[in-house]
This record gives sequence, C-alpha cells and structure tokens, in this order.
Amino acid sequence: MNPKIASRVPNHLKPFLSRQRYENYTPVQYAVWRYVMRQNWHFFEDHAHEAYKEGLRKSGIVIDRIPRIEEMDECLKPFGWGAVPIDGLIPGVVFFDFQAHGLLPIATDIRTLEHIAYTPAPDIIHEAGGHAPILCDEKYAEYVKTFGRIGAKALSTREEHEVFLATRRLSQLMEDPASTPEKIRVAERELEEKMSLATEVSEATEISRLYWWTVEYGLIGDLEQPRIYGAGLLSSIKEGQECLDPSVKKIPFDLDTVIRADYDVTRPQPQLFVCRDFDQLIEAVERYADRMAFRTGGTDGLRKAVRSGQTATAVYSSGLQVSGVFDRLLSDEQGKAIYLHAAGPTALAFAGEELPGHGKDVHRDGFGSPIGKLKHHFKPLEDWTPEDFNKHGIVPEHEVHLEFESGVTVRGILKNVTFKNARPLLLRFVGCTVLFQNEPLFLPEQGIYDMAVGERVVSVFAGAADPERFFADAAPFFEDKLVSAPGWTELDRLYQWVRDMREHRKPFTSAPQILEELNRIAPDDWLLRLELLELAAAHPAPELIRLRPRLEAELKELEQSKPQLQSLIRNGLRLLELD
Repeated sequence: MNPKIASRVPNHLKPFLSRQRYENYTPVQYAVWRYVMRQNWHFFEDHAHEAYKEGLRKSGIVIDRIPRIEEMDECLKPFGWGAVPIDGLIPGVVFFDFQAHGLLPIATDIRTLEHIAYTPAPDIIHEAGGHAPILCDEKYAEYVKTFGRIGAKALSTREEHEVFLATRRLSQLMEDPASTPEKIRVAERELEEKMSLATEVSEATEISRLYWWTVEYGLIGDLEQPRIYGAGLLSSIKEGQECLDPSVKKIPFDLDTVIRADYDVTRPQPQLFVCRDFDQLIEAVERYADRMAFRTGGTDGLRKAVRSGQTATAVYSSGLQVSGVFDRLLSDEQGKAIYLHAAGPTALAFAGEELPGHGKDVHRDGFGSPIGKLKHHFKPLEDWTPEDFNKHGIVPEHEVHLEFESGVTVRGILKNVTFKNARPLLLRFVGCTVLFQNEPLFLPEQGIYDMAVGERVVSVFAGAADPERFFADAAPFFEDKLVSAPGWTELDRLYQWVRDMREHRKPFTSAPQILEELNRIAPDDWLLRLELLELAAAHPAPELIRLRPRLEAELKELEQSKPQLQSLIRNGLRLLELD
C-alpha cells in the first residue's frame, strides 16, 4: 500500500484497503484491458457523457496499459478526489463511505478473457475505466459525494448481509481460474437460498437501487437520444453498445419509480432511466434522505437498527450517541419505543466524538437505557439544569428513584451526571436496579449502570458515531497474503511477444511462428489473432502481409464455430477499419 494513499484514508476504512500488485498482471490481462478500452474509446466518443473521453486522460487512464492506482490518485486530486485499491466486493455502506470522503475504491483484479464482455465481480476495468472519467465533471462528482454521505448511513437487514457475503463468494469463484463448475453451482445455490430469505425492502436496498440506476446504469439528457454516464455501461462492451437500442426501454428518471425497480446483476437490464441533468439526481438523493432513519429517528428507525444485526448508532434528543449492535427494543402499549439495548461492545459519543471513559472497553458487555420522559415531570430530563437536579433531590451519593411515564423504573446511588453544552447526557449509578413490569433489565451485580438521557431518539444510522475510535481494532476485511507473481503460461508468452512487436521491441519476422504456436496451444483464442491482424493492417512488413488472409480466415471460422465470440470478433474487426 502506497503510504501517501493510506495516510489520507480514515482509520475505520483502512481494513478494507488492499494492494495493487502491479507486477502480477499477465500479458493476457493487459490484452483484455486494451481490447475493452479500445472498444470504449471509439464507441463512447459519440455516445457517452461529454466528460467521458477527456475524463479518461484526466484521471490517469491510458488505452494500452492497466492503470496504476497511485497514478490515478494523483490525477484525481485536482477534482477533489483520490483513488484507493480494494479487494473485490466490499459492503455497500463501506463503498459509499469511501466516496463520501472523496475516495474512489478500485478493485485491483481484472476480468478473465472468458468474461471480457461483462463480469458481475468488481474489477479494475469497471472501477477505473467506468467510474473515474465522469468524476471529472464537477456536478457529477458532487452527486457521488452527496450520495456517499447519505448511502453510508443506510440500514440493511441481517438477510441482506448474508446475500452480500454469498454474492462475494460467488463472484470470487467465477473469476478464479482454479474454481470448478461444481463449486460455482454450490455458490449459486447458496446465493439463491439467501436471496429467497431477503424479502424485506430496507433502506439499503432502496438506496442501492438508486445507485444502480444512476451511478452504475444511468443515462442522461434527451429521452430519444440520451448519453451514457453509468459505470456499468461504460465498462461493459456488450451492454454499453446495446443499451441505446430501442429494444431497451428508456424511462424518465423518477425517484419513487427507481427505488421500486429491482435489478439482476447477471443479466442485461431491460430498461434504463434517463435523468435530465445531475442536479436532478442531487435533489433526488436529498429527498430520499428525508425518509431515512438518520433523519427521522423514532421507533421505526430503532426497529430497523435491531433488524440490521450490524453496528448502528442511535442519537438521543439530548445529543448522546450510542453505537453498537442493537438486539432488543421494548415498546409500550402504543408501540412506542421505551427501552433500547445493545449487545456486546458499545460506545457512547457526542457530536461524533467518543466520550472519555465510554468506549467499547468500558461498555464491552453491552448497554441499555430508557427512552422517554419522567413521570410527573413536564420538563424533559435533557432540559434540566443543575439547579433542577438539586431541586428534585437528584444529587451524587444519594439514592435516586426515577420512574418513567412508560413504567420503566431506575433505582440506585447516583455517582455523577455528565453534561455537554450545559445539558445532561448521562446519569451514572451504582447498586442500580432497572425494572419494567417487574422484569429486571439491569441488576446491581452487573456493576455500574450508565443511563442515557433523552425523551426521544432523533436519528438512527448504520455505523458508529465515532468510527475512527469504534473500529480502531478492526481486522482487515480481506486475507492479505504475500502473493508471488504467477508464472506465465505459454499463451502469456505469445501475448507478450505480440505486445513487444507492437511496441517495436521485437521484429515482425516471428509473427508466423507465433500463429503456429497459437494454433497448437490455444486454437480457440480469438484475441491474439485480432492483435496480429491489427499489426498486419498497420505495418507493411512482408511477414505480416502474407499472414493476413490466414488470420481473417481463422477468425471467420471461430465466428461460425463459437457463436458467443461473434460480437467480440466483429467489434474487433470494426476497430481495424476505424484505425
């Protein structure tokens, strides 16, 4: 990991960083990159958003070689962005969090030749060649950052997290040359099973749909002749070129329609949404945020947090922020939340900063507290002054009995009251008993009891209030092993030889020998034949001229015997006419 890049990444996101082992890319992978980017360079010149072509250059991307992420990071700085390497799929809220900080996560893997047209797994073609160029447009970059800040707070469900893990396993297997068809089938069945259980439409689901139909698969401008800006389209040869066909329905962008529209990452999209401009998207994501628990809070927000089974934060009306995995929520007869409990390590914060003495090490066994007003007191406890506490006899080293309107009671010896901005946040008790309808919620033998102050919960969101402290001890998300460069195959050596000829490091006289070797070890390889044909079209060397009819005949034969290669070969031949 480049130290300059790592130094700009917040600590809580560093566990998701990977390394770009540039020396491990093979000649075949270089050829895959070059083929896709040459296709995109020519096609999207007329069909992509106006920022695309110039954005490729400005973001540090060239056609003939896989980009170095550290170079992209430097190139994106003038636009308020940076680039960081990651290891494949990461959780959606983490991906959004990177973008909220102006960092584009780039998967370091690259798709295989077998999946050159499209892969559901994140790869450097998609992240670098698809996402980066349009970020050079100021308004679009604003949208992506705004989306990141909002998307990072979206609450999901346990079932959705299981789907994510199953999707990650499947995508890794599909791009792993060592995986077997049986392993892939098992992973596919597991994903289907997990998806069948994920029936609830959460905030995370809806906002991922908004992201999919805009940042990934968005069109912009006129409904009849839109332009492409979505990274999924800009990195997919097949879908990028076919998406403008009349058979793909074009729908005017509408927030409610978009968040109801599900998608399948394994199939071409039957419809796409066309926004007027990027301002429309910024306005839409802000409108969606108004519906989210981080802005609405309340009982519904707390229920979402409990269902997530992941780290979340509840913000009391006093300003106290409780971060942990919420596992229990008690409600009154009207269904209103009256007591919240988090299991396992929990931290308390205020204004995004962990309170001294209230980190996960202190609250390692969890945290629970009432929500609501005290009985017979019109004034909410968070509005009490020190004089109010004295007036009602709630003073340190005295036994205190608090009864909430909900029926929750707290009885114990008050040790101290924590104030922030002259408002109480916490009451600390020893020898404390907390009851609700005679059910013990906390007993004296459990130790110190810290009671949150707050009539209401005003915000609930995914993640921690002070993520730098909360996730300081997080383990790496990926298994970071020292991986040596794989040995080149015979096919890799042939691809490298052709590359050397194209870059004038090797003579053209060896071209016939390369084709003979190719027919021996990889008779169905089409891409190297295209590269040889490209050389023959560009250089009048006798060896190449004599080879041209044979290359054309072999490519035509592959088109007929391998229908799945037809569009790839024809697109490559069409480029030769344009060069």
